[in-house]
Amino acid sequence: MDLSELLNSPMGQSIVKSVAGQLGMNEKEASGVVDMAVPALLAGMTRNAQSSDGAESLNKALETKHDGSLLNNLSGILQGNTKELQQDGNGILGHVFGNNLSSVEQGISQKTGVSMNKVAPLLAMLAPVVMAYLGKQKRQTNTGAGGLGDLLGGLLGGGQQKSRSGGGIMDMLGSALDKDGDGNPLNDILGGFLGGR
Repeated sequence: MDLSELLNSPMGQSIVKSVAGQLGMNEKEASGVVDMAVPALLAGMTRNAQSSDGAESLNKALETKHDGSLLNNLSGILQGNTKELQQDGNGILGHVFGNNLSSVEQGISQKTGVSMNKVAPLLAMLAPVVMAYLGKQKRQTNTGAGGLGDLLGGLLGGGQQKSRSGGGIMDMLGSALDKDGDGNPLNDILGGFLGGR
């Protein structure tokens, strides 16, 4: 299953309904933010997984805290107290985007017309869900740290992961990385998802 299937699945729809209700957004707004936030999160994780330290760190998180079990009671968690989920999410966002988090939030806010004070908590709620989904996929495919880039590429719709022999999603991402040569590849990755700068 790639990302678009996840977003359109009953689980994806229930995430949208729950967060929309909690954050006082209509479902169309929430859906727009979710549709942009999830690929941005995966792109950030993909970038982090390109270094062996980043891949190890992500792998460890997926094997311990984010093994996919969150998905078993997702609707219950989303309808309950989401404070813990958001705290966890803020930690994940800090790892994934670092100092670029506010520009990611601003980009999503500008593109969707949803205010930053709604985009930020929605991103924080989504991050543990995306990690749990990734953890579940990792377990099902028995992927180690070295294969996370390919796994993420497949979720992003790269489909033809052939990184062992070259080509595939990692080459596509490599060419998307740091197009403007400013030393910050994240804005270029997100530029692709958020439609320009």
